[in-house]
Amino acid sequence: MFPPQPMESSLTRRLRFLGFDPWLLLLVAVMITFGLVMVYSASWDVSWRLFQDPNALFRRQVTNLAVGLAAMGVAAFIPLRLLRKYALHLIVICILALMAVLVVNAGGGPRRSFLGGSVQPSELAKLALIVYLAVWMESKGERLIEWGYGFLPLMVIIGIIGGLIMMQPDLSAVLTVAAVALGMFFLAGARPSQYALVSLGSGVVGYILVWLTSTGRQRWHDYLAGLVDIEEASYHVQHSLQAFYSGGVIGRGLGASREKFGFLPAPHTDSIFAIIGEELGLIGALLVLSLFFLLLWRGFRSSLQSPERLGMLLGTGVTFWITVEAMVNMSVLLGLLPFAGNALPFFSFGGSSLVTTLAGVGLLLNVSRRSAILPAAKGYDAVIGVGWRHGRRSVSRLGRHTRPRRAS
Repeated sequence: MFPPQPMESSLTRRLRFLGFDPWLLLLVAVMITFGLVMVYSASWDVSWRLFQDPNALFRRQVTNLAVGLAAMGVAAFIPLRLLRKYALHLIVICILALMAVLVVNAGGGPRRSFLGGSVQPSELAKLALIVYLAVWMESKGERLIEWGYGFLPLMVIIGIIGGLIMMQPDLSAVLTVAAVALGMFFLAGARPSQYALVSLGSGVVGYILVWLTSTGRQRWHDYLAGLVDIEEASYHVQHSLQAFYSGGVIGRGLGASREKFGFLPAPHTDSIFAIIGEELGLIGALLVLSLFFLLLWRGFRSSLQSPERLGMLLGTGVTFWITVEAMVNMSVLLGLLPFAGNALPFFSFGGSSLVTTLAGVGLLLNVSRRSAILPAAKGYDAVIGVGWRHGRRSVSRLGRHTRPRRAS
């Protein structure tokens, strides 16, 4: 007699019918809903001061969400062969958009967006680079680790995208792009010497970039001063920590934040995690942190089970990108990192960030769906090893020749 099998809930069966990882889909739904609630709570005062309408920014975010969900739906079902075919076109379009934003906004000050801040090419460039690198690394196969064939071209690709973003300037986006590319290079099977060289080089270049701009130097100075004496930290960080302190363990209550009334800069965008800490307390802040750790777990789990090398690289790249953005945002507001000014995925107000994040989630769901419907590739068992015994090629054993022929 076989042991009785555990019964699945009806909702889980329905989600599994679509082929997606049901827990990943539910997790994203929870984060979207939670994010909408917090955008409304954090934005109504700013919305009233800007538009004399407390719901204006919230309605705009709902519109952004509708566009993002449409993008997620398309990305969730798009055949990966189309990504292989059009990845180069996508990255070229992003490069042209990054160049165009510099020309259109020529003059002093930041040059990061079109249409009054509604469209930020750097956000799309992050996702486009992940798609392009996944396709490019898959095409290189085992030769990716060769210095002239894989390593140097990779540095050129990252340099072009990072350089154009740096000219805006948007230092946080440059560092995010470098970190994600570095993570994907490691997962693709980079040699230890190459990975060490890229890590060291990225650190040196990042340090130089910080000191090339007055804003970067000021933020670095404020960060070091704040580590010694919190009263010497930047105005933004001081009010962020004041929000967390005011919230205590259980918070002041949803909608009861005081810092959002003109004290904390950008309460509905960069600083929304501080508003969560003030209104929902330590419990709410830990809940948000837990949601992102769960996303990291489910995203990597689905990606590493992919029978295709492209799916593995694409899924892990998207997962790493979203969680890096989240960890940087939260760490900055706690004074653990120099101020970066990036959004908190799913939670911060903003069309470009939300739409590209949901499009990335769609690709991640696509990978999880294909993991369920395609047979596992031979020789691709325990993909990532945590010990030295696994060797440097533990991720890159799946070559191009092992890709399932019937994948669509």
